[in-house]
Amino acid sequence: MFPKPLASLQPNTYEYESLPMVKATGFREYDARWLFEKEINLMGMQALGMGIGTLMHERDIRPEIVVGHDFRSYSSTIKNAVMNGLMAAGIKVHDIGLALSPMAYFAQFALDVPAVAMITASHNDNGWTGVKMGIDRPLTFGPDEMGRLKEIVLNAEFNLKGGGSYTFVEGFPDLYIKDLTNRAKLKRPIKIVAACGNGTAGAFAPKVLEMIGAEVIPLDAELDHTFPNYNPNPEDMKMLHALRDKVLETGAEVGLGFDGDGDRCGVVDNEGEEIFADKVGVMLARDISALHPNSQFVVDVKSTGLFNTDPVLLANGAKTDYYKTGHSYIKRRVTELNAIVGFEKSGHYFFNAPIGRGYDDGLVSALAILDMLDRNPDKTMADLRRDLPQTFGSPTMSPHCEDEVKYEVVDRVVAKFKDMQAKGETVGGQKIVDLITVNGVRVVTEDGTWGLVRASSNKPELVVVIESPVAKDRLHEMFKAVDGVLRQNPEVGDYNQTL
Repeated sequence: MFPKPLASLQPNTYEYESLPMVKATGFREYDARWLFEKEINLMGMQALGMGIGTLMHERDIRPEIVVGHDFRSYSSTIKNAVMNGLMAAGIKVHDIGLALSPMAYFAQFALDVPAVAMITASHNDNGWTGVKMGIDRPLTFGPDEMGRLKEIVLNAEFNLKGGGSYTFVEGFPDLYIKDLTNRAKLKRPIKIVAACGNGTAGAFAPKVLEMIGAEVIPLDAELDHTFPNYNPNPEDMKMLHALRDKVLETGAEVGLGFDGDGDRCGVVDNEGEEIFADKVGVMLARDISALHPNSQFVVDVKSTGLFNTDPVLLANGAKTDYYKTGHSYIKRRVTELNAIVGFEKSGHYFFNAPIGRGYDDGLVSALAILDMLDRNPDKTMADLRRDLPQTFGSPTMSPHCEDEVKYEVVDRVVAKFKDMQAKGETVGGQKIVDLITVNGVRVVTEDGTWGLVRASSNKPELVVVIESPVAKDRLHEMFKAVDGVLRQNPEVGDYNQTL
């Protein structure tokens, strides 16, 4: 009998070494994230593995799973604990070792294994750990699976039938790299900077990009789990600024930045301009819809309004569906609508056939960007950016808000904006013409300026994004107005970055 997990334990005690600790808030909407040793211990990670195995039996999934880990000082140890739990539940484990998240997703197809558990905290700071899971390739868990997994683990409802086994898949990265590079080379050696933030992507990204014919200048590609320069997160302005500086120093045609587990790609153009991922998505959508007329796209609610208004996309017959933010949500929506690509402002891109297999892979995104440049030899990345209708957008801004209250705070904010709309009140001096509440609230004013507030799915934060098609002043006015509503809630703390 395995003990029922406790919400907290004191480190350096007998109990900490003898009982599982699992804080309930670590079960997010579509994956799991905890501060290791503060919110979960190794026995807690073992319990998580038991829970995944039990859920697989409940859902009648063939009892085999791919497991990999990202490059952090503790990820391999955590993976071993999760694998112990999986094997106790009777699951055959295929360990692919150090990996990118998309490498683990690819392994489900290459090894014909139905399930995946990737040990990664993605772009979160050191100290965090987590698991991205799926039992229905190419999909990852959504709220239904996460809710049931939470019940199983916290109530110790384990089915520990035993009989599991372990296999280490030697040399698996070679299969992944071969799959990515088994294609035509670029027509010319596009000069690029590949920034990896000393994270997992450094072991794979520069090599793949060189093999398809790019001239690669690596930046912080040496593996160092202390992340000495900046957190590997292509939404982090410090990473983007370092990438910008290297692009300008070397005269590169484009800078590509990869996050900690390699499922996202950020972009800096040849003039050092940091292009937010949703705008890169519009550029890619233009390129792809020209090759595939009447393309269906999916984007998250944080993304630019250009997907619905861009004249080139409209001329190509492209259709776009705005949906909930989150890699699992967009992935599912792409599959449901058989969309050719799904784009998230965070940089998760989900390329479906004929480009990809429906999951998010930062290297597939990078290859699509290079192919776009290859197909437009007379235009630079900056030219393609300037071709878009101008809008003024904010970075993704995240004020602190504890996990236990963040959804309640967002509900209050939604109710406030609904009340303001009903009373005919203005936001930033403009009338509210639309409230999109599929995921938090996106407040749209009569001149097209909008502001979004939602709860982060993986950190104790809210998410705020602002865009104006009119002027930078309107961007700032909208931010001030949205922030003013937020400040009515004392639980909302400081931002990680602002305008």
